[in-house]
Amino acid sequence: MRYVEPEPDAPEVPLLGGDVTEGLVRKGGTVRRPAAPTSAAVARLLRELEAAGFDGAPRHLGTDDAGREVLTFVEGDAAVRPWPEWIGEPERAGSVARLVRRYDDAAERLGVPEWSRELGMPDPAGSPPTLAGPPTLIGHLDVTPENVVFRDGAAVSLIDFDLARPATRVEELANVLLWWAPWMPAEDREEALRDADPFERGRLIVDEYGMSAAGRAQLVRVSQSIAVRSWHSMRHRAETLGGGWARMWQEGVGDRIVRRQEWLESQADALEAAVRF
Repeated sequence: MRYVEPEPDAPEVPLLGGDVTEGLVRKGGTVRRPAAPTSAAVARLLRELEAAGFDGAPRHLGTDDAGREVLTFVEGDAAVRPWPEWIGEPERAGSVARLVRRYDDAAERLGVPEWSRELGMPDPAGSPPTLAGPPTLIGHLDVTPENVVFRDGAAVSLIDFDLARPATRVEELANVLLWWAPWMPAEDREEALRDADPFERGRLIVDEYGMSAAGRAQLVRVSQSIAVRSWHSMRHRAETLGGGWARMWQEGVGDRIVRRQEWLESQADALEAAVRF
């Protein structure tokens, strides 16, 4: 669908802060993103979410004359590194969990249609299989502070669906716990979350999401599995896609993932106790 410019002479303002995608700009009330192999599937996901009445994601408006994806610009506050202190507020983490729950509820109603196979990448050679079970929805799976928009201290929208793919609720919530609890060694946390209690914050997030008892029982084991699998996927993306993926690998993201694996293993019993009913 070709987007008709209402303000063709409006200036383009670069949007900064992402790790991988380059060339993002704001033009008037829209965001322009370079096309990617998953663009058509992400566009369909956003259109179906809009049709289902979900208001916590940008609307997809079409493609501009430069071949870029056109999305609505979501007004509000989103973090860039170094993350601002307000990212560490427990109330913010709780609101993120509630927003992700609303998203997952809407996404689960869409199911896992055939076109969703266009999202994500195949597991690279050597990657162990997932322990999460068959997917039940298209997860966002990249709920970093950069990808959440806040207004009046509460999360109102998820942005950047580049890593969306078929998943389970447990995988989705494990991603939220990684960034917002945060389930990683203190040395690898951003300053804004350095002193957060991962057990107390983890319990808050799981409660606010409203995870089932069965899901809670899987969270730690699946988080450990994700950490192992992410090492393989990050190395594969660095080797095959280059760009920001290669830069992150060169900056030591693989070592941080290994430290996360070790931390999750050493803290498994305490984390299990924190998130169970």
